[in-house]
This record gives sequence, C-alpha cells and structure tokens, in this order.
Amino acid sequence: MFNVRKTRGRTGLGPRTRAVLSYAPDWALCIILAAVFFALDEVEGFKRQFSLQDTSLRHTYAVHERVPNWALYIIFAVAPLVLMPIINVLSVRSWWDFHSSWLGWLLSASITGAITQFSKITVGRPRPDVIDRCQPRAGAADPALGLSTVAICTQTDMSILRDGWRSFPSGHSSLSFAGLGFLSFYLAGKFHLFDEKGHTVKAWVSLAPLAGAALVAISRTMDYRHHWHDVLTGSILGIVVAYFSYRQYYPPLTSPISHRPYPMRLKRGGQELPTHNREPSAVPVMGNTSFDNDGMRPRPTSRYSDRLSMGDEEMGMEPTLHPPSSSNVDVPKET
Repeated sequence: MFNVRKTRGRTGLGPRTRAVLSYAPDWALCIILAAVFFALDEVEGFKRQFSLQDTSLRHTYAVHERVPNWALYIIFAVAPLVLMPIINVLSVRSWWDFHSSWLGWLLSASITGAITQFSKITVGRPRPDVIDRCQPRAGAADPALGLSTVAICTQTDMSILRDGWRSFPSGHSSLSFAGLGFLSFYLAGKFHLFDEKGHTVKAWVSLAPLAGAALVAISRTMDYRHHWHDVLTGSILGIVVAYFSYRQYYPPLTSPISHRPYPMRLKRGGQELPTHNREPSAVPVMGNTSFDNDGMRPRPTSRYSDRLSMGDEEMGMEPTLHPPSSSNVDVPKET
C-alpha cells in the first residue's frame, strides 16, 4: 500500500516541477551535443595524403550498405528507448527509472556522437574505398617524392568525396556500442547479474545487445567503409562512454540495489537526499525466487528495498513499510 503525499518546497513549486527544472540543463546540454553531431557533418574537414598504390585503399565503393544510416538509428536509438520502458514495467515500475534510463542513454549517445564526429573531421583518414570515390584523373600517379592529395580527384559529388576521408573512428561502431551498450548495462543492473551467484541465462540476455552492436561494427569492414582499426577504436569509445553515462545515474552493477537509479537532485529540509534507501524490500526485480541459507526455503528474490525509487518517493508516493520477518532477520533486544 502506498499513501499519496504532496509536498512543496520553499519556492511553492511541487516536486514534479522542481524535478523538471533541476534536470532541464542536463537534457538541454545533451540535445545541444546531439545537434553538434549533425552540424559537423557538413564541415569539410582535414583530408590526409594517400598513395594510389596502397591496395588497402583500392576497394570498390558500394552504394548500398548492410546497415544504412536509417537502420543504425533504429538499432542504437529506437531499440533501447523502446525496450528500457518495457523492462521498467516488468521490474521496478518506476517513473524515475524511466527518466534516468532515457537521460543516461541520451548522455551516452550525445557524447559518443560528438567525439566521433569531431575526430572524423580532424583526423581525416581515408576510407578503404577512397580511390574509387576519388575517381583520379587519367594518368594520375603519386609524386616521385611524396603522396597524392585530393586535388587529383574528379568526383563531382562533394558529399561522396568528403565522406571518403572520414574513416576514423567508425561512427556506426561507436554509436551502436553507445546505445546498445547502455541497454546491456541496464539489463545487467535489473537482473542483478553480478550478485555472486552465477546466472548463465541472465548473462546471455544481458550480453545480447552487445552482440548486436558487434555485428553492426563488423559489417563496416564487410562494406569496406572502415579499416579494422577504425571499428575497434569506435567500439571501445562507445562501450566506455556507455558505462560512464550509466554510472552517472545508476549504482555499480555489483551493488545489491543495482536495479534502482540514483535519487533525484532535490533537497528535503535543506539537506541533500541520501544516496539510496537500504531497507528490506518487497519490490520485485527481474528474477523470481532465491533461497535462504539452508538452501531449502524459497523467499522473494528482492532483498533490496521496500520503497519506491527515491525519485518516485520524492514525487509524492510514500510506501507503508512492512517489517522483515523475525525468522529471517535477527532483531536486537532492548537493554
């Protein structure tokens, strides 16, 4: 049972309004970074010299890709943003978890996209199909004591030519691991994957998004859009930023309350809210039953918190706590 509790701060604003105002800068900054990602696509950028005799640059330019841009957006954006709310409903049923998961994903994708795009235009590494994109003029050859430049190209489509020098790092790889990597960490937290009990099925399910990201990354070498170095670097960049972003809003995966997001940045009575509530729990997590120490008596899996997420509690929902059973918990006697 939960009792509805309405509270207002000194400003007279309700908790929901204060929460929106508190996190508005976070959303705004992430959206700005995402805008930078798209804006930098039109920048000419640096174009490195290359050799016409370099066989690693003489692959055929294929118009059709195994994972086109529209499919990439579905994979790294639509899939996590649809699956995380579903997982939320099946586990914690928390609006604050919904907010934290979406904002964490947006932070991961925006940081990764901005770094990737900035690196592409400053590094200027030729793609494996750059010579076919370039269409060198008839009789073109490398200088006797040097390398060729973009000046020898006869390609009239500037977008194809400009994109030919954006091999490092792989954007498909970095964004796939940034989006699906965040989803993977989200699943692992909800499953309590690292609770020192060993869960094969949970491990496979948690790693499934990473497998999808790896397939996207591999496809970039199959289409001759990237060298393997570009794919490896992009993948590492995406997964590192994904974990960094996840930890901004969620505790470590080894935490007994890994299924719950950190509380919102609001104050009560002039003091910061505690990081987490660690009281006994009846809130379900993803997994049905576990056993007491004797290995015989089943009990609810969730031993973590009988409260809603701290964010939900501050929004006006206050649960009625049920004391733990004396059969399972030692209660100190009064002296």
